[in-house]
Amino acid sequence: MTVVVHLAAALLCTAGQCYPALVGPDTPTGTFPLVRRFVAAAGYGGDVLQYAETDRDLLAIHRVWLGRPAERRAERLAASDPAQRRRVTHGCINVMPDVYDRLVAADTLEITD
Repeated sequence: MTVVVHLAAALLCTAGQCYPALVGPDTPTGTFPLVRRFVAAAGYGGDVLQYAETDRDLLAIHRVWLGRPAERRAERLAASDPAQRRRVTHGCINVMPDVYDRLVAADTLEITD
């Protein structure tokens, strides 16, 4: 299963459905394999779908991270205006927990402008 993320619209699409997503200026474009990784860090729900790695960070699709309440990620994810969902993360793609649960079988990620 392939997941497509449209950065300009801040949308994640799969299986004919699109969902709001939080993205950031460091979210790269391209096609990537998805690998499910189990994580112990608080706030990620136990696992993420890794798509890339830099010398500093692991980039992944994951449940919306709420570790800094001042960022208002849950509210921004619910916003209808895509501008409120862009420029939020440092390269990861945040989605609602129910959307993430639909993605765990995905194996490919395409990210477009």
